[in-house]
Amino acid sequence: MRKMICSLRRLRGSIELPGDKSVSHRALILNAIARGEAVVENFQGGADCLATLRCLRALGVKIEWDGQGPLRIHGGGRFGLRESGDVLNAGNSATTIRLLAGLLAGQPFFSVLTGDASLRSRPMERVVDPLRAMGTRIRGRAGGTHPPLVIEGGPLRGIRYRLPVASAQVKSALSLAALYGEGETVLTEPAPSRDHTERMLRAMGVEVVGEEGGGLRISPPQRELTPLSLRVPGDISAAAFWMVAAAAHPDAEIRLIGVGVNPTRSGIIDALASMGASIALEEERMWGAEPVADIVVRSSSLRGTVIEGPLIPRLIDEIPVLAVAASLAQGETVIRQARELRVKESDRIRTTVLELRRLGASIEELPDGMIIQGVGCLQGGVCASHGDHRLAMTMAVAGLLAQGETVVRGAEAASVSYPDFWHHLEQLSSHR
Repeated sequence: MRKMICSLRRLRGSIELPGDKSVSHRALILNAIARGEAVVENFQGGADCLATLRCLRALGVKIEWDGQGPLRIHGGGRFGLRESGDVLNAGNSATTIRLLAGLLAGQPFFSVLTGDASLRSRPMERVVDPLRAMGTRIRGRAGGTHPPLVIEGGPLRGIRYRLPVASAQVKSALSLAALYGEGETVLTEPAPSRDHTERMLRAMGVEVVGEEGGGLRISPPQRELTPLSLRVPGDISAAAFWMVAAAAHPDAEIRLIGVGVNPTRSGIIDALASMGASIALEEERMWGAEPVADIVVRSSSLRGTVIEGPLIPRLIDEIPVLAVAASLAQGETVIRQARELRVKESDRIRTTVLELRRLGASIEELPDGMIIQGVGCLQGGVCASHGDHRLAMTMAVAGLLAQGETVVRGAEAASVSYPDFWHHLEQLSSHR
């Protein structure tokens, strides 16, 4: 599918964002192993979360959802899952395959996890190796480094493990396995990653203790998890596209309603603020265990900055669209220590550089990031999503800010995480 985007003289509007993808995955998985019913409002219905939903149904979990209103999930307890009669297909969702690998490691049955061609090319040893250390028998292509993954679940043991790379997916997978381990599991990572799993586990009655330096100590629960009904905050990763669009546009004001501002996820706010963006958090409140706010972003004079270190895990998914802001800022922006981008749905360093150059950006690829020289304005052109949802939306924002018309090929990829993205773009366009 191709989408044509035209620059707008004014950007005005309010947007209610889709539910946070990370929280939606975890609300499904954790409530599936709680005992009783939970209601999840504002569940994110993109392709990735639907993959998790289908896998859990295949594992015997009763989930009621019509695609519109609240979702109801009837958990059968920690050992309430049953062996699937078929392969579990995670589609394009790395969160699904990695978190379910951790969950299924402790189940007393056999499972096979696979995904589409893109997911089958993504690294799995970072999950497989520590799960093997916990005692699970797990096999995969190339020695367990790529799906399909074959898991013969069973009793596990707690371990002490330092993640080589800060990764919420790996940390969450091991946290799920720790619920079935004998003894404590202690996890540390080089920098803090998103903490939705820990927040949710604590709210459901699991003892999760923070360690000095950002680690976790998890004890297997002595009783069943308590179901957790919640309203999923708006996805800050989705909000990032409109934040960049408003900050980099010469005449804009956009209000983003009910956005999750968890500090382990809000790096995009800090990065844009360091570039001089006008960003205000209003109506700050809590939805369950997650902090939420309305975010108001206005036209700003942006300047270059340096993005590296502990900030990287807090905005790893937002770096492609941040590169759009950097292209329109004054001066140089340097992004380093983001090699993780190379093993996403596309090599997001290479594809971001390639596609923004098509629109006139001055951007150089680094092994672990990019260097961007602000060019003042971009020029419309033809670009591609490479089947990557975040790149499709990044190029749409670039087109919105460029002179002339921009065509995005493979625009349908946006539905993976933001099914209403193109509709919301049309809403903003109608406020001209």
